Amino acid sequence: MTYILGLTGSIGMGKSTTAQMFADEGIPVWDADATVRELYLPGGEAAKIVAKQFPETMDGPSVSRSKLRALIAENPAVLDQLQNVVHPLVTQNRASFLEDSTSPIVLLDIPLLFETGADVECNGIVVVTAPANVQRERVMARGEMTQSEFELILSRQMPDAQKQAKATWVIETLTLDDTRQSVKDILQEIKSGLPHA
Repeated sequence: MTYILGLTGSIGMGKSTTAQMFADEGIPVWDADATVRELYLPGGEAAKIVAKQFPETMDGPSVSRSKLRALIAENPAVLDQLQNVVHPLVTQNRASFLEDSTSPIVLLDIPLLFETGADVECNGIVVVTAPANVQRERVMARGEMTQSEFELILSRQMPDAQKQAKATWVIETLTLDDTRQSVKDILQEIKSGLPHA
């Protein structure tokens, strides 16, 4: 019986860094964002569909994330259409990962864990958080999106306080050392509750 741990948090909260810390502890990680990126690569299932539906977002055989973001900013309804295409492919990929896993603990790194209902698959959920001003600074420092694109993404995500209320564990990601210690503590807690082989 595999213990399925869900990891989520709003944009800029330190989720990818925290997921890497779980991976460093030997936990297999399924990454929703990485899966979507693969599906958008040349020949990927999503790329084929997007090329037909939104040809203006293509860069040759690949989906251009920046063109896609610009189109969504212009017409937010596009996001729903995209999710209808990509979501079933992502769900299928996640199911295969869980089926193939032989590890006692696995981590599902899903930005929209609650929003997509994937939380029902998890035995426990970690929510990463940081103060709103830190979150904004982190996102803007990446230089990948405008203020209005950031606001649009935030508006599509469940508020941080609501996520925390649904979490089994909350990690505040202000320092790397504290975050790493929280990851170790959570794994220790899970392992102590697992049946011993």
